[in-house]
Amino acid sequence: MSIKRKTKSLSIILSIFENRDAALSVVDLVEELKGDMNKTTVYRILERLENEGTIHSFSGTNGLKWYAKCHQCSSGHHNDVHPHFECKDCGKVECLEVNISIPNFENRNIYTADILLKGQCTDCLS
Repeated sequence: MSIKRKTKSLSIILSIFENRDAALSVVDLVEELKGDMNKTTVYRILERLENEGTIHSFSGTNGLKWYAKCHQCSSGHHNDVHPHFECKDCGKVECLEVNISIPNFENRNIYTADILLKGQCTDCLS
């Protein structure tokens, strides 16, 4: 059994996700944290948080990886099968609270699905 430590770096990243509703790209997160920790530490903590069911990741434009906080997920199962929305004007990316059902296919196991909708957010429409 491994010991789970809550380091200062982990606490910093957790607070970022707790205080924001929008998703964060890994590039933006590394840039924001460059004074506090190196890129390798950021990636390691993101992987840990995703494995624990605290955050989930998805692919955005150009294959860029994004992260958002999970709701009712666990280390054994992610319940975050929902579409994400990217504003083409301001670049904000957010989870859409719409449950979708991924169909079962014969002779295939589906592990993940990324659905990214693009358009204008509420702020940019005004």
